[in-house]
Amino acid sequence: MVRGPEKASYRNRKGVISQNILAACNFDLEFIYVLSGWEGSAHDSKVLQDALTRRTNRLQVPEGKYYLVDCGFANRRNFLAPLRSTRYHLQDFRGKGRDPENQNELFNLRHASLRNVVERIFGIFKSRFSIFKSAPPFSFKTQAEIVFACTALHNFLRKKCRSDEFCSDEDEEIENPTLEENENQTLEKMVLKKIFRLKNKKEKMQGNGEQP
Repeated sequence: MVRGPEKASYRNRKGVISQNILAACNFDLEFIYVLSGWEGSAHDSKVLQDALTRRTNRLQVPEGKYYLVDCGFANRRNFLAPLRSTRYHLQDFRGKGRDPENQNELFNLRHASLRNVVERIFGIFKSRFSIFKSAPPFSFKTQAEIVFACTALHNFLRKKCRSDEFCSDEDEEIENPTLEENENQTLEKMVLKKIFRLKNKKEKMQGNGEQP
């Protein structure tokens, strides 16, 4: 929830109040970096610059490696963007007679094929955590922290369970919090309960001889 004069800066290009989140992932569908809390109107390049220069939670690029980024970012050291004014999206190359016609289109096809993991991980993430389908009634600080908590839970599933399944909303027994009063306690309770259920599910599957 954002109130007062700051509200305008959190309105994105679609006119919706939101926060801008920067995330990096690997090809195992795990988040390796997350920065949340920027205003929805903030440009992607500005958020990236903050991630690279902040004192804590700084984005670091391994030596000799690159991050693939979308066209919202400019080409810069360690960050490789697609070529502009050239076909890029995978659907642009699907179908008969739509193969790459030159080296620029081939580069963009290879780039899009690799960066498609970003679309996949966020598709899983949004379907798994229904709290992001609407604006939760928490302070903005807590909303930013929810992103960190949920990405940590996502990675827990990928590392420990190797599963994209998650507890259904029907299994939730968390009462609606009183906005400012109990939000931090409720968030912590929610995270711990999720982890406990996942641990029990994994142990049960192992006891039955199933692969978690």
